[in-house]
Amino acid sequence: MAQNLKRSLEVCRAVYADARTPLLPRVLLGAALAYLVLPFDLIPDFVPLIGHLDDLVIVPGLILLALRLVPQEVYQEHRRRIFP
Repeated sequence: MAQNLKRSLEVCRAVYADARTPLLPRVLLGAALAYLVLPFDLIPDFVPLIGHLDDLVIVPGLILLALRLVPQEVYQEHRRRIFP
């Protein structure tokens, strides 16, 4: 499972770095990364349960939206290369 997560993150990194990826998906992937590492949240983490739930919804949502906006041939090319 951890190996699949690592590979999936590698696919996102490769898609982000590809010159054929449009600007909007790059911004969304960057926003997902920024939301993970920056110290602010929409709902503070000290709020029980809901504080961490926003991280589990917003970040994957941004990544999924970004990957839907990437041309499929770009996504599939990187996925086939990373997931043999």
